[in-house]
Amino acid sequence: MTTERRDAPPTAEGWYVLHDVRTIDWAAWDEASQRTRDRAIEEGIEFLQSVTAVEDADGGGSMVVSMLGHKGDLMIVHMRPTLAGLDELERRFERTALATFTDQIRSFVSVTEASGYSERGREFIEGDLDDDSGLARYMRSRLYPEIPEKEHVCFYPMDKRRDLEYNWYDLPFEERAEHMDAHGDIGREYAGRVTQMITGAIGMDDWEWGVTLYADDMVDVKDLLYEMRFDPSSSKFAEFGPFWIGRRFDPADLDALLAGEPLSTPWEGVSEHAEHDHPPATPEDAAEGHGHDESGHPEGSGDGDHPHGDTDEGDNERDDHPSASSGRPPTTDSWSEAIADIDEMDARLGKAGLYEGEDYTGRTYALVFETDRDAAELAGEVEGLASNFDHYDTHVTTAVRASGGHTYLASLWTTEDAAQTASGFLTDLDGIDTGARGWAGSGGADDASTSAPTGTDEDDDIRSQLAEQNIYAGQPHGEDVYALVVYSEADLDRLRPVVEDLRASFAGDDHVKTAVYDDPDGEIAAVVSLWEDRAAAQRASDDLESVPGVVRKAGEGDGFGTMGMFYTVKPAYREEFVETFGTVGEKLEAMEGHRETALLVNDDDANDMFIASQWDSRDDAMAFFRSEDFRETVQWGREILDDTPRHVFLA
Repeated sequence: MTTERRDAPPTAEGWYVLHDVRTIDWAAWDEASQRTRDRAIEEGIEFLQSVTAVEDADGGGSMVVSMLGHKGDLMIVHMRPTLAGLDELERRFERTALATFTDQIRSFVSVTEASGYSERGREFIEGDLDDDSGLARYMRSRLYPEIPEKEHVCFYPMDKRRDLEYNWYDLPFEERAEHMDAHGDIGREYAGRVTQMITGAIGMDDWEWGVTLYADDMVDVKDLLYEMRFDPSSSKFAEFGPFWIGRRFDPADLDALLAGEPLSTPWEGVSEHAEHDHPPATPEDAAEGHGHDESGHPEGSGDGDHPHGDTDEGDNERDDHPSASSGRPPTTDSWSEAIADIDEMDARLGKAGLYEGEDYTGRTYALVFETDRDAAELAGEVEGLASNFDHYDTHVTTAVRASGGHTYLASLWTTEDAAQTASGFLTDLDGIDTGARGWAGSGGADDASTSAPTGTDEDDDIRSQLAEQNIYAGQPHGEDVYALVVYSEADLDRLRPVVEDLRASFAGDDHVKTAVYDDPDGEIAAVVSLWEDRAAAQRASDDLESVPGVVRKAGEGDGFGTMGMFYTVKPAYREEFVETFGTVGEKLEAMEGHRETALLVNDDDANDMFIASQWDSRDDAMAFFRSEDFRETVQWGREILDDTPRHVFLA
């Protein structure tokens, strides 16, 4: 028998959690007067709606569950930053008229936990990870989880065995980490179907950990736990307590619960469930959330990378997104502006050396990054990520290719959500920042979920060509931007009040901005109005023509007019930006087909500028955008700009 003390994995803790399980005294309820019942329902709804809305400034979450079976009728789950917060909520409920009809038959007090069985998990706990890295965001999402929009809830407590034959705490650290890693392989197979929250309860409750599982189909929970029972981390080293299961419901349906009527979920009627059920957070996220840890998990559970115990999955561990692992602060639940949405993805993939029929088939959502890194070196780093991605049914392929003297990283998925999650991991790699995304393969262009521009075919063609040059063309935030521009010879004093009135009348979700831009070297100013919706922009066009002193609109006359290239410059670089524009302007004057180019400045913000150019033809303008001079200018601009440039083209 060894007397050697085993190493305990470091842990990080987040929110405290209370699972409050109640039975309802149905006999007392039936005997109560209608007035008493109405008061109980009113106070109960008021309390439950208040806590599920999470009015606490420091965050947290609450949910209400209708329990199935004899173990309880109602379960309220609270997550709050402090035990004092849980204490207050528990006492507040006891003071409601509803509480007089309930008995608290079971409770479980614990705290969300992440443990350091993996090397990356330990780096997070010890503060050695970049706060913006995918893994750091993922770990935070486990410590400060959001409650996913899944209908069913399963909760159970568990321990790690400590008997003579199988004592988890007597195993060497490395052996425990291996168990956790292997256990995570099972959980990853349920990514997207089962989401898990692991909480530590040592010193707080009779059991060591609590496991809360969320799923739309309880059979997925059954299958997951059944499979895990055969894994040594469960079969040899785990002890499980009683299971409580139920269905989440909207607090407003409390009267329906007490009347035995159908219940609705909290998100019903608010929006499409599928849209809120964020894709498995990162390849990893999803995986993990899913059950993974369930197994004996807990100890490991907290592992941020937990499902995988210590695996290098940590690298991918991500931010991702949501889905299952949704979390707070937000993980990758929106596209980075550095990843341009393009239409001609098949051509881009071909440029990177991947072709339909060989590397992918049918409708596929692709990410392509071009980098200066050595292809062999990058491939070595990507290998682990690709292996983890393979755990997901939505993954097609992730590969590094050297083509035409350039290095490309491509990642292909069957859904846009999965690709979005993967992007968080990929952009964590050194040298992987700007890139392109879009649908490829047969049927891709027809998919309703794509975010392809809705402008004219000619506009789309321009955007796709510019995207090939990594130039943002009208989609600064993943959506189209439609521009209206009129040029006026009126004094700024006359234009300002008119534009202020326009801004007030344009206020709405579709309106981006309307402003006066002055040409310091000319006598004509521009009034620019940007919109997210083409129809809204068209409706605003008549109002814009009311501007005094209008001499022309953008796009009028012969030739090809480009309006856009909006830049918000960091104040310290404004002078340098203007000087650089002067240099570029000199080169433009010497280019074939160039007519004129001016730099205009926002009358309200001297750091907000746009460049208006006029060319003989579109081909002449595109020749400039493909030039090395422009490429160098764009690259330089990324270092000094405060925001992504908005390039909007009017032909």
